[in-house]
Amino acid sequence: MPWKTLDQLDLKGKNVLTRVDINVPVSGATVTDTTRIDRIVPTIKDILAFGGKPILLAHFGRPKGERVTHLSLQQLVPALENAFGEKVVFSADFFGAAAKATVDALRPRQVLLLENTRFHEGEIMNDPHLTKEMAALGDIYCNDAFSAAHRAHCSTEGLAHVLPSCAGRLMQAELSALEVALSKPKRPVAAVVGGAKVSTKLKLLSNLVEKVDYLIIGGGMANTFLAAKGINVGKSLAEHNMTGTASKIMEKANADGCRIMLPTDVIVANAFKAYAENQIVSVSACPKNAMILDAGPESIAAICKIFTQCKTLIWNGPLGAFELKPFDSATNAAALKAAELTKSGHLVSVAGGGDTVAALNASGAGGDFSYISTAGGAFLEWMEGRTLPGVAALIN
Repeated sequence: MPWKTLDQLDLKGKNVLTRVDINVPVSGATVTDTTRIDRIVPTIKDILAFGGKPILLAHFGRPKGERVTHLSLQQLVPALENAFGEKVVFSADFFGAAAKATVDALRPRQVLLLENTRFHEGEIMNDPHLTKEMAALGDIYCNDAFSAAHRAHCSTEGLAHVLPSCAGRLMQAELSALEVALSKPKRPVAAVVGGAKVSTKLKLLSNLVEKVDYLIIGGGMANTFLAAKGINVGKSLAEHNMTGTASKIMEKANADGCRIMLPTDVIVANAFKAYAENQIVSVSACPKNAMILDAGPESIAAICKIFTQCKTLIWNGPLGAFELKPFDSATNAAALKAAELTKSGHLVSVAGGGDTVAALNASGAGGDFSYISTAGGAFLEWMEGRTLPGVAALIN
């Protein structure tokens, strides 16, 4: 791996500026989902174990360069202390004399949380002067926020150029999993791409057809591809203005030796609601007044068969209207099959994206995937083949 890890730097007695993603949902004074906090615990514990002092840098919301009381990171201190099992000191600044004094006053095994980096407009501008001010608080920079790695900000990219740098445990796990999944995968490779619109995942689809052996398309996106093949999709969600683009992607896939899999049977209903009256029909027999809301059993069987033939699976997006029962059937069945194959050692499975994480967790399969990324935009941009500034800075 071309980046350094915590194990390769001497952290003893060093102030370790650690970029984390703790942009968590909060209701009142309570963090309602601690997943992102839980995932940075290994990094914090290892820095402490190596004799370093963790100094946390993070953003929260979009304050647009102004101090906004309800977006202060101070409200996260109790949740962080509970997760770390250590005292967390808070600084109302993230650079300058006051922040430096707080750093100097840190006691052994204390963690310092600096204020929201986006309270200064220079953060998102990657202002080199602000980067220098921030760097003055630390001896080493550790980036543990893959989910923010697609942003070239002071705290995600700038600091890596002015301090000895490394990846934290979460960043290390993310990069290792993604390298195994797409950069150096065991073949055959399958990718599941679902969601509502082709237009939001054009670059993703174009990149994947060059990299994978099977591209399984589901959700509303599949309807656009079906329409491009001249199939009537009734009142289904579809981008009919994108059928030409869908046809070009299918042509490109054929030229690149990638087999695109679309539903051959579907579950249709006349209403977009949970437990709507529905029926299973051939994909070519969708009634004019009906909507395609999920893939049918024949399609599910075909998807599961492909999984058994593959060694690597990448997943982004559900296969149907998973938020409405019973139209989560295809997503659940395919996810459980992937989990079964992963657990048996037959398949390496990597998934990411907001809806994806929710869908896989709802199916009960998430815990058995090789890796599930909590990153949204960064995961998608990585799948699109883009260079992520935060990762490139660590490598360079």
